[in-house]
Amino acid sequence: MRTDRSLLDPRPCKVEVNVSRYAEGSCMIETGNTKVFCTASIEEGVPSWLKGKGQGWITAEYAMLPRATHTRSKRDREKVSGRTQEIQRLIGRALRAMVDLSKLGERQIIVDCDVIQADGGTRTAAISGACIAVGIALSKLVKEKNLDRKVFIDTVQAVSVGMQDGTVFVDLDYVEDSSGDVDMNFVRTGSGLFVEIQGTAEKKAFSEKDLALMMNGAKLGLDRLHQIQIETLKPFGILP
Repeated sequence: MRTDRSLLDPRPCKVEVNVSRYAEGSCMIETGNTKVFCTASIEEGVPSWLKGKGQGWITAEYAMLPRATHTRSKRDREKVSGRTQEIQRLIGRALRAMVDLSKLGERQIIVDCDVIQADGGTRTAAISGACIAVGIALSKLVKEKNLDRKVFIDTVQAVSVGMQDGTVFVDLDYVEDSSGDVDMNFVRTGSGLFVEIQGTAEKKAFSEKDLALMMNGAKLGLDRLHQIQIETLKPFGILP
C-alpha cells in the first residue's frame, strides 16, 4: 500500500528544459524515480514515401541505458527488441497527434527518448517529456522559418494506471506495476481526446465498472501532467 501519496495522485513530476546544447528541443523529465532524457531533432526532408506530398513527419526512438534498472541490461546494438519497437511506435503516434503535419512542410522531427533511470512508467514519461521537447523545437521553427504557429495543435501526455484487489492506483512505480492485477496506459491530448489506451489483465480480468474507475483515475493524472506541460512551454510562446 502506498505511503508517500494518495492512490489517485501521480508521482511528483519535474521537468528541466534545454538540457542538450545541440538538439532543437530537449528536456529531462522525472516522474518519481523514473528519469527520461528527451531530444527533438529537426531534419530538412522527409522519408522517401512522403516526398512531394508537402507534409512533414515525426518519428521516435526509445532506449534504456544498460544500468537504468536494478540489473544491467545489454544494449540493442544489432536488433531492436519487440518491446522497444512497440514503445517507439507508440511515442511516434502520440507525438503526431500534437502537430499539424501539413503545416510542418517537408521536414522530419526525430525524437530520442533515453531512459536514464527506470522505476515504472518509462513509456508514459517518455511521451509526456517528448511533447515538451517537440514543442520547444517547433517554437524555434516558427521563429526561424516563419512557420505557421498553428503547426502546434495540442499537447499530449500519458500516464499509467493499475488495479489491485479492486483498488485503482495512478502512475505506477515498478513494484506496483509488477504486482498489480491490471496494467493500463492512457495517452491523451490536452483537449481531452484519447490517442491510445493500452490495457492488460495481468492476473485478473476486469469489468466495465473497473475500466470506468481506471479511466477516471487516469484523467486526474493526465490533467496534472497537462498543467505542467503548459507551465513549462509557456515561456517559449508556442502554446496552441
